[in-house]
Amino acid sequence: MGDVAAARAAVADTFRAEWATVVAYLIRVVGDWDLAEECAQDAFTKAWERWPADGVPTSPTAWLKTTARNRAYDRLRRASVGQTKLKELTVTTPPPEIQEPDQSGVGDDRLRLMFTCCHPALPVEAQVALTLRTLAGLTTAEIARAFLVSEETMAKRLVRAKHKIQDAAIPYRVPPAHQLLERLTGVLAVIYGLFNEGYGASGGADLIRRSLCDEAIRLGRLLVELMPDEPEARGLLSVMLLHNARRAARLDSDGDLVTLEDQDRRLWDRTAIDEGCAVLDQAIRLRLPGPYQLLAAIAACHATAPSSEETDWIEISALYGRLEEINPSPVVALNRAVAVAMADGPSVGLSLIDEIERSGALRGYYLLPATRADLLRRLGRGSAARAAYQEALGLAPTDAERRYLTRRLTDVSEDP
Repeated sequence: MGDVAAARAAVADTFRAEWATVVAYLIRVVGDWDLAEECAQDAFTKAWERWPADGVPTSPTAWLKTTARNRAYDRLRRASVGQTKLKELTVTTPPPEIQEPDQSGVGDDRLRLMFTCCHPALPVEAQVALTLRTLAGLTTAEIARAFLVSEETMAKRLVRAKHKIQDAAIPYRVPPAHQLLERLTGVLAVIYGLFNEGYGASGGADLIRRSLCDEAIRLGRLLVELMPDEPEARGLLSVMLLHNARRAARLDSDGDLVTLEDQDRRLWDRTAIDEGCAVLDQAIRLRLPGPYQLLAAIAACHATAPSSEETDWIEISALYGRLEEINPSPVVALNRAVAVAMADGPSVGLSLIDEIERSGALRGYYLLPATRADLLRRLGRGSAARAAYQEALGLAPTDAERRYLTRRLTDVSEDP
């Protein structure tokens, strides 16, 4: 019984560590994204069945690649349209144990695969979505929430991107070092998307998924080592460090959400804050500003403020204004509205919220009515605040956020 448990634990460990590698290998071999994912899944299923009886292979990854490749070949043999393709693959595909020469200079497997996925022939949004789906293992629903679109819309975008790769015969290969820069924008967005899903999960019982945060920061450090003269790589690392430094204070002992305003700042990781600020200073000295550096500067304002009351909201609102100029998005506009409300008063922020709502850009995004509710509460408009909290409660994606909104709703009284 112990051997069975150990073998299945090995399958689970290999799945977490090598899923992306196996899928990437198959995509390169068969040129079909969906077939690659399906056959990789089949290979792991077979490992779950076989390894307890046969023992864990000496090279689990090579076993999985071979099994998945053979499964793909079988699928192609049964499809009449696959005969020509199969002949080509049989002649040109090296065994999985043979590695292609690496000319990228990227030492980490996952980071190298991210650069592989972020091909400049695809729109950046498609690069990011496909990479999060394939390498990070996020579901289509999670990716859809990150992009503020429906799951159906995101599924269609993923299908279109896969078809473009297949129809245009875009090679799925690690790019050489001189081509890394043209893929950096996509890789930065992927790592930040991975961190954001960990820091504020888009669904489920847990608000924070620590393993995703830690992996994103690890990749951010590697990216800075790889491209030390790229200020946005440092900006990304800085913003992740500064946000992650507050992680221990974001939930109370019952697992309920604690807002930034109410967090116990003694729980913040001061070593991480110091490092995040130092990395930001290094980025700024390179004199090429960008959105990640602005996000890091905003996070630094929060992290270095002695108390909520002493936060420099005027500076934060100015930084959000600059960010909205160079990288406009409805989420940035919402965050700017919050900062303006804190700097100039809730009625001013509420007028900005009204503009966002009229645009319809954040329809279905729970933080929009939640922000409206908070500003209305500060203005003493209890009935309107309760209605907005109820709307936000119906849209909130995680249990922790729903419990927080329920408490807020309970605390707000109707107008006399």
